[in-house]
Amino acid sequence: MDEDAYGRRAAVRDADTAAAFASIRPGARQLLATARLQLQHLPAHLTRDSWPGQLAILEEALSHLDALDAQWRQTRAQLPEGAGPGSEAYVDALDEHHAECWSYLDDWACHGRVILDIQAAARRAPSRPKRPQLPALTPRRSGHGARGR
Repeated sequence: MDEDAYGRRAAVRDADTAAAFASIRPGARQLLATARLQLQHLPAHLTRDSWPGQLAILEEALSHLDALDAQWRQTRAQLPEGAGPGSEAYVDALDEHHAECWSYLDDWACHGRVILDIQAAARRAPSRPKRPQLPALTPRRSGHGARGR
């Protein structure tokens, strides 16, 4: 197998995976928090044992991606002057960044569906009343005991 061709295909795969996640990324923490909250309130018969573990994988992957993004900003700032998008130095650094991110993005590709599954289960769950049901009050009778002492 041609190693250069393999490297180019891997770089395209890594970049495509990063681009696919880019639209989800800004709201990923909120999606995870919502799924965690929904999971806490779901009846056991509507859940799967694997869901908490899958959410943990997604949270850990997102933390790694955050760290790698900070590292990428630092790398970009250290590139030589004139090494902007399209330059060989920039493209090589970006390819390396995408390669480092790929396994965490793959975690999202493999386990991200759990967020949708939890949402679907939450919609199937019986709805609870918004306010607790209070017992009906019986009117007080006037007479002895009705006044404060």
